[in-house]
Amino acid sequence: MTTTAPVTDRYLVDDEILADPFPYLAELRAAAPVHFSPVHRAWLVTGYDPVAACFTEPAVSADRISPMLAQTPLHLLSPEAARAFKIMAGWMVFVDPPEHRRLRSVFRGAFGPSQIRRNRPMVRAAVTRLTAQAGAGGGVTDLVADFARPLPATVAAAWMGVPVDDTAMFQRWAIRVGDLALGGVQTPDEHERSQRALLDLFDYLRELVRARRADPQADLISSALASGLVGDSVSEDEFVAMLTHVAFAGGETTSNLIAVGVWNLLRHPDQLALLRTEPELAPTAVEELLRFDGPSKMSIRQVKDDFELGGQRLRAGERMYLITAAANRDPARFRRPDELDLRRHPNPHLGFGQGAHFCLGAPLARLVAGAALTDLLAAAPRLALAADRVSWAPSLLNRSLQALPVRL
Repeated sequence: MTTTAPVTDRYLVDDEILADPFPYLAELRAAAPVHFSPVHRAWLVTGYDPVAACFTEPAVSADRISPMLAQTPLHLLSPEAARAFKIMAGWMVFVDPPEHRRLRSVFRGAFGPSQIRRNRPMVRAAVTRLTAQAGAGGGVTDLVADFARPLPATVAAAWMGVPVDDTAMFQRWAIRVGDLALGGVQTPDEHERSQRALLDLFDYLRELVRARRADPQADLISSALASGLVGDSVSEDEFVAMLTHVAFAGGETTSNLIAVGVWNLLRHPDQLALLRTEPELAPTAVEELLRFDGPSKMSIRQVKDDFELGGQRLRAGERMYLITAAANRDPARFRRPDELDLRRHPNPHLGFGQGAHFCLGAPLARLVAGAALTDLLAAAPRLALAADRVSWAPSLLNRSLQALPVRL
């Protein structure tokens, strides 16, 4: 496993790299776009072309659960842990074609343009309410806790059809499930609570699915059930398992996109002024914020069959980190990659993945983030950072602010 140039192998969750991963990722990409890291015991893929190729390469697998289960048989786990693993194994993000296509077919049309457009009034109302609440006390507010986190969670709950009285409980479960799936749990107690939240969320959503069968509404669950595939080509348990993933995935990603996006806009006053002056740039602004400093730093994959990538021979069973944060700043693909340019077009970033695993919820994330940015800037003309430094969540996968103190 050789590389084209010496590479300093560093832990990607070091405080310095968490705060600003891009200099090291640029160094790594320039030295060896496909590099085996002894620290991570994985291949780090940082070049745009090899990352994009891996999203559609048949020798690369998205299934990370089966290898874990192979090392820890279910009979050695507690009943709760075994059930949690089984639920997560049914998430589309961990399933390869053709199974992935079978599962995804349930949501055909549910994430379509007409369905997303129908959510616009609800999104605008949520943005307006949360902006007013965040600024009600005056002084300094935490944009993460008071705006960026509750907004997508509120939208996701309403869109899925969760009754208003259950929204707070649903959001708590979704946050804990996100911590479990994205490596945010730090202690055994936290792991147990997050695992319990996944099981509670599954049981709750199973009852909600059955209620929607009896009484359809204008929501995601009812729309997916109308396809007739649930109970036919896809079992009810498979459908509910996928819903547990939908419950946290879109909210977590969009929350980070909004918070980190606002942070970057406030650090680039020329681009902030541009978006204030031309709010119609919101769609291209969202794409550029996804490229420049997006909410997901990487996707983890397994090598299913031996193959060559970037001059390296990858062996079956090895792990891969497809580092989209590096690929999205590859100068071989983007002009002035380290500059934030809200007018950038075209912008073929990999922030939502590519191929079969292109993010199913991308249209809703774009809608919510665009509305959040434009309405927040309109409602808070004096928006400004209230701290010189920010704190980052110790996550390998996510680019996630723990807090963002601002003055509205």
